[in-house]
Amino acid sequence: MNVDLQNAWNTLAAKISKQFGMDANLEAILFLIGIQEYGKVPDKLAKDQKLEMMHIAICSLLSDYGYYTYTGNDKDGWPHWDRNKKLPNLSDEEQDYLIKEAILNYFKDLP
Repeated sequence: MNVDLQNAWNTLAAKISKQFGMDANLEAILFLIGIQEYGKVPDKLAKDQKLEMMHIAICSLLSDYGYYTYTGNDKDGWPHWDRNKKLPNLSDEEQDYLIKEAILNYFKDLP
């Protein structure tokens, strides 16, 4: 991973850790983005719903890269996306880079 991206990631993770009083690892940040995209904080989430929150985040983040298109919310308020194209085969390191880059772009665009 390039040094600039890693430094920006470390800065963002430290800021989120301080703000929320938690260890802001990749999964935790994806969960927070999922909640942001869902638009409300659910009272309780089952394990599969927590994974769904992270899936929402991934779809939202990768929509900026043309992989997904937001199609709207269902009757329960859950957002949905259509896949536009298949993700390329990426190594774990390449996947990590792509997601971290997308997360940094996401937070850069927030007011």
